[in-house]
Amino acid sequence: MALDYKSAGVDIEAGYKSVELMKASVKETMRKEVLGGLGGFSGAFSLAEIKKMDDPVLLSGTDGCGTKVKLAFIMDKHDTIGIDAVAMCVNDVACAGGEPLFFLDYIACGKNYPEKIAAIVKGVAEGCKMSECALIGGETAEHPGLMEEDEYDLAGFSVGVVDKKDLITGQNIKPGDMLIGIASSGVHSNGFSLVRKVFEMTKESLDTYYDELGTTLGEALIAPTRIYVKAMKAIKNAGVTVKGCSHITGGGFFENIPRMLPDGVNARVNKGSYPIPPIFGLLAKTGGIEEKMMYNTYNMGLGMVLAIEPKDKDAVIAAIESAGEKAYVVGEIVSGTKEVELV
Repeated sequence: MALDYKSAGVDIEAGYKSVELMKASVKETMRKEVLGGLGGFSGAFSLAEIKKMDDPVLLSGTDGCGTKVKLAFIMDKHDTIGIDAVAMCVNDVACAGGEPLFFLDYIACGKNYPEKIAAIVKGVAEGCKMSECALIGGETAEHPGLMEEDEYDLAGFSVGVVDKKDLITGQNIKPGDMLIGIASSGVHSNGFSLVRKVFEMTKESLDTYYDELGTTLGEALIAPTRIYVKAMKAIKNAGVTVKGCSHITGGGFFENIPRMLPDGVNARVNKGSYPIPPIFGLLAKTGGIEEKMMYNTYNMGLGMVLAIEPKDKDAVIAAIESAGEKAYVVGEIVSGTKEVELV
């Protein structure tokens, strides 16, 4: 028998089909700066608008969804994991004060099931629409023998831009500044290796309804990461300066909040200042996880923490809420050594 690529485990026809199925979703993300259509060797994006800035700075972010994809396999739900991939990247760009311009995704799979790949990309496109950035390219790679047939991994990267004068650097944060937290939707895309130790990762376990969650365990865990791009744009459009911004991802409060702090200050966070989603209480109780470890692993209900002047509180909260997010005063900046104090 003559060998071909299909007999080696790579189905080129399936690749063509998945591209056809995803075209409509991708088209919905286009911006006027995008040049050419889907299928070129590279994505082209005009910089004509950027030239109007005084001192344009490109920003970039790259990430994946970690082991949250395992949840998607078990639940056979693939239409939101793409939102997570986009969120992890564009939130990092927004954190520096930037506007995400475009996104590219990379899907590695054991076998290309066109409908599944199209569902994943539909989620990626949805995340791009939420953040108003264009999905200008991507890659789906079949890895037979390296990955199980029903498994995949998803990652991507975003490129954004900011005028240098609008960069959020944290360098002017000082004692007396206020901390504003923006609510998360739950676990987002971090700490799933620990989640999978605490809860049995079976369809039966994930389909179990919990009164305290008001939903099944699986639905609570797979809830997509919030995208904060529009909230950050709304603050900027309100004419308010954000002095510092932390995207609360892996490493929770203790790793991420200090990343925005200059020398000589601490961030004092009041634990009782905002509602903690019930999934975190269930995680801690079921797994016997100590409080410090919870705050050192998870976002604990805050996807972003901003440092602002106290006089700007009302304008910032109003701007965030106008973008459909929930915001809370969660603490203040005090003298210290670039640490987080939980009180």
